[in-house]
Amino acid sequence: MPKGYWIANVTITDPQAYAAYQALAPEAFARFGASFLARGGQCTAMEGRDTPQRSVIIEFPSYQQALDCYHSEEYQKARSAREGAAKVEITIVTGV
Repeated sequence: MPKGYWIANVTITDPQAYAAYQALAPEAFARFGASFLARGGQCTAMEGRDTPQRSVIIEFPSYQQALDCYHSEEYQKARSAREGAAKVEITIVTGV
């Protein structure tokens, strides 16, 4: 079964409010076996968009677990806490 990945581009607009998301999200990631491959650091958009403040790649044991994590009660609680604190794009993809 191929792994699943979240690819997220994040620009934080309210760091103080975003901290609430950062406190809550790890519970969901731990529950679904997530492993961070890239989190923040240097990035440069080469085509199609402005460079986000942060790019994040999260690996899950399966595509289904990646989806389940996003839809989980734990993650949706974290997502609600993040509302208005960041501009976020998340794409979930299968691995090869």
